[in-house]
Amino acid sequence: MFNLSLAVRIFVYTKPVDMRKSFNGLMGLVESQLHENPFSGHLFLFRSKRGNYIKVLWWDSDGFAIFAKKLDVGTFRFPTVEFVDGAYKPIEIERSDLLLLLEGIDTDSVKRLKRYRRTKDK
Repeated sequence: MFNLSLAVRIFVYTKPVDMRKSFNGLMGLVESQLHENPFSGHLFLFRSKRGNYIKVLWWDSDGFAIFAKKLDVGTFRFPTVEFVDGAYKPIEIERSDLLLLLEGIDTDSVKRLKRYRRTKDK
């Protein structure tokens, strides 16, 4: 599906979003809620209230693209909403977590083997 570079980061907006939002509405959420640059080339995931519909916003050097997936049965398993000092905390996931999410695999039930992980620089 996606062939993502290691440099691409994936941010999840875990609060439900009105799925009628398009480019400008999702860009606004990226800037105001995630405090990220929507033109960065990173992926930004948004979920519906029912959890059966997701949208991915991505800047592709000459324009934005939105990818969407709606499930006929079941829901996507998103990370839980977290707050720090009363403020919404954005979540960043790895490429493998994105693929598991899209395939309907609960990442909490997956056991990861120990691997070296370099700390991410902001």
